Amino acid sequence: MTESWQEFATNIGAGEHGENWLTAHYTVSHSDHAGTHVDAVKHMRGPDAPGPEGIPLDYCFSDGVVLDFRHLEKGAGITVADLEGALAKIGYTLKEKDIVLIQTGASAYNHEPRYITDHCGMTDEATRWLISKGVRMMGTDAPTFDPPVWAMFERKEFWHAHKVMIDEDYWHLENLTNLDKLPSHGFKLSVFPIKWEGTTGAPVRAVGIVG
Repeated sequence: MTESWQEFATNIGAGEHGENWLTAHYTVSHSDHAGTHVDAVKHMRGPDAPGPEGIPLDYCFSDGVVLDFRHLEKGAGITVADLEGALAKIGYTLKEKDIVLIQTGASAYNHEPRYITDHCGMTDEATRWLISKGVRMMGTDAPTFDPPVWAMFERKEFWHAHKVMIDEDYWHLENLTNLDKLPSHGFKLSVFPIKWEGTTGAPVRAVGIVG
């Protein structure tokens, strides 16, 4: 805490006028990839690429789609066939600017060590397939959009979904929660990032608007 309620009242001089309780202030230190956040293309493309300030806002408020992959094995890479099957199951056809959320089930135990190991993740082929359908904003309830690190090492395939950012303008959200409380489609999704400049990601207050 930078200043308590009492300290602010005193330090600003209002105490001389009978005030002993005003506004408090905190100093916050925060990673650009902590909590629910969006990865900007700068995260993979390099220092000259745009950060969160370069994400078009019309990709941050659109129709949401939840695709359920909780049945896949931990460490699995989600394929194009998996995406097609999940869409067929809910009877939905993707359109441009849909925001697609990948439900792995990991958020149910995001307070446990297995959160970083027990989830599936996107492959580069599946990511590019979504982009080909006009989807540029995607997200997951896991700590990374890719499969977990142990699976990357097992397959010698490192951050392939992330690497799509090197040559494609697409953005993904990580550490989402409450996807199980959303319908599969038919809702609006707001995922506006804090307008941090020069960072590789930014916190997001993700809100599903149902009804």
